[in-house]
Amino acid sequence: MTRPADLYLRFLQLTEAIRGLPSLPSLDPLEERILEFVARASQTKDRLSVRDMMARSELGSPATLHARITSMRDKGWIMLSDTEDARRKQIGLTPAALRHFDKLAEAFSKAAKGT
Repeated sequence: MTRPADLYLRFLQLTEAIRGLPSLPSLDPLEERILEFVARASQTKDRLSVRDMMARSELGSPATLHARITSMRDKGWIMLSDTEDARRKQIGLTPAALRHFDKLAEAFSKAAKGT
């Protein structure tokens, strides 16, 4: 019998292989946290504006978050879309970021099956 931790460790191994595939530029740890935050908001269909994100003090200062959002947009992970208020931009995942999450889900499924 394998330990429950083996599943997680296998998943980590498979995700490393995914990161080695040519797709989007890599993210730093803060950008990964931001991406996960945006993905959770997207999944629950919560509106998330740049201003909302910059108010998340646990993720860093507004200046740091603004710089990371700009970087992630340039890297192709997130996109900004207009709202009814031209001064506010909504943050969303790009199709490439959604494919990345699909690949992570496939890796988790493979790890769970032990293949």
